Amino acid sequence: MSHELLFFGGFILFIILMLAIDLGLFSKSDKPISLKSAAIMSAIWVLFALAFGLVLYIWGNELHNVHDIAMLKEVIAKHYHNITINEGDLAASIKIYNKNLTIEYLTGYVVEYALSVDNIFVMVLLFSSFGIPEKYYHKVLVWGIIGAVLLRCIFIFIGAALIAKFGWILYLFGAFLVYTGINMYINRNKEEEVDPQNHPVVKFASKYFKVTPRLDSGKFFHIENGVKYMTPLFLVLLVIEFTDLIFAVDSIPAIFSITKDPYIVFFSNIFAVLGLRSMFFLLVNIIHKFHYLKVGLAFLLVFIGAKMLLHGWLEQIGFQTVHSLIIIISILVISVIASLLFPKKEDLSH
Repeated sequence: MSHELLFFGGFILFIILMLAIDLGLFSKSDKPISLKSAAIMSAIWVLFALAFGLVLYIWGNELHNVHDIAMLKEVIAKHYHNITINEGDLAASIKIYNKNLTIEYLTGYVVEYALSVDNIFVMVLLFSSFGIPEKYYHKVLVWGIIGAVLLRCIFIFIGAALIAKFGWILYLFGAFLVYTGINMYINRNKEEEVDPQNHPVVKFASKYFKVTPRLDSGKFFHIENGVKYMTPLFLVLLVIEFTDLIFAVDSIPAIFSITKDPYIVFFSNIFAVLGLRSMFFLLVNIIHKFHYLKVGLAFLLVFIGAKMLLHGWLEQIGFQTVHSLIIIISILVISVIASLLFPKKEDLSH
């Protein structure tokens, strides 16, 4: 078995274990998640993500079984790592490679975690529009995250295959991200609305399946007179999965601007997705206070898109992944601080 499969398989087993715990080994009943529990789980997921970064820093070369200079040069060329190694010193070269891999992973994780905030805005809106009680949020989000992990796994490795075969697709991704960022900035103050009756996913489900407005004690399906009906809980789950599919179209090209190694893309992306549920409960009641986050995310997407379009020139002037990390964190910190220093007028009245 290859080292990639061992890393990947171990990571998948870890995900399954954590999701099994989340699905009810320690929580048998539907109930709202407290702010304290959300904060603890958010901290745990961040610590797990950082711990994995430490694993890469120490054993990152084991991911692709790099133990000689020839293999190291091959991997660097294959994944377009912007680093210079000392061919006469294997240990020092591996250390440089592992450090770069760790920075790529952490930068990708920060980008995906930041873009997940936009997901939270939409999820709050969806739960409200579909009239889902707060005590059922946890159940829907856990199953939603399982679906998101599977979808993103497919998207990431398809994206990596496309980039390997068609290098010019990076420019297409870059242009798309610049367009998305500009569009997000233009529509930053536009009030988003969801019409549950006319949402395309609901229309599709209603056309091919039987649907009931009854929640039926938080079940996804309701059986009446031997007939199975979809409940609003399952409908909102379908809409969340559809929404994540749309968000993946932005977020996955964004992370390919940081690293071309599909495994690093996957690890950073999935850690961000797994932390989304606890972050949702942590921010659900205060997300409206960070009104400049939309602006920050818009600038973030434009920066990432521009980096993809200008990557050749940026490499020539010595621009590295660590510089991207500094700029990305600066954008996010400034947008959060600006939101707190200059609150919306309606927030001032509370």
